[in-house]
Amino acid sequence: MTNANYEDWLSRRREYQLTMVKNWITILTGQSPDVSVEQWNIPGERRQELESLMQEADKALVLAKSSERTADINTLCNETFDALTAKMRSIKHRYFLKPPLTDADFASLGLNPPAEIPIPTAQVEADISFPGPFLIGLLNIRAMAGDAPDEQSEYGVRMFWGLTGPATESDKFRVTEAPKTGLDLPHSKFTRRKKELFAFDGESGNTVYFCLRFENPAGQAGPFGPILKAVVR
Repeated sequence: MTNANYEDWLSRRREYQLTMVKNWITILTGQSPDVSVEQWNIPGERRQELESLMQEADKALVLAKSSERTADINTLCNETFDALTAKMRSIKHRYFLKPPLTDADFASLGLNPPAEIPIPTAQVEADISFPGPFLIGLLNIRAMAGDAPDEQSEYGVRMFWGLTGPATESDKFRVTEAPKTGLDLPHSKFTRRKKELFAFDGESGNTVYFCLRFENPAGQAGPFGPILKAVVR
């Protein structure tokens, strides 16, 4: 089943799909003097994948419209365009965000600008578990009770943590006093999961502190939740 949201911006005509993606590639590879993409945070490998899929689809369409057209060529054309449009949809969803893109940037891409994504306002809490020696789990990662959920802004959670105890080769940055905020903790990790497992091998008896906050798809952060504390067993 075709998602109606895709129909709003992505033509069903393959020639138009190729025209759009070729324009994207021109912009993403810095060949358009009117658009600056440095702040878009799109990995180079994603651009390369898109360009490779575009070239394959372009060749397949030429064959499909030629006198050499066969059932196998039609199948190849369908498969290459399915892969291309899936990649276009993925890049649009993950990287064409406002901010950092401006209304002018969206216009250059042939897209309507979306509504600006709100900054998260809810705080984050979690439950702590001890599933085994040296293991600490954060379970049921969620907005704190009383905070209205907002799935659009609460895209994921950045978890900050830090350990007490002597520095080691694997963890040279330690907590020397109880943190007041997540910014006092040396390590962080982004997740969209509702639970995460941490292994602190050889740290038995040391205290680990956690502090979490929501981030929206543009990486804008909400307020920190409470400091969570556990002793490694």
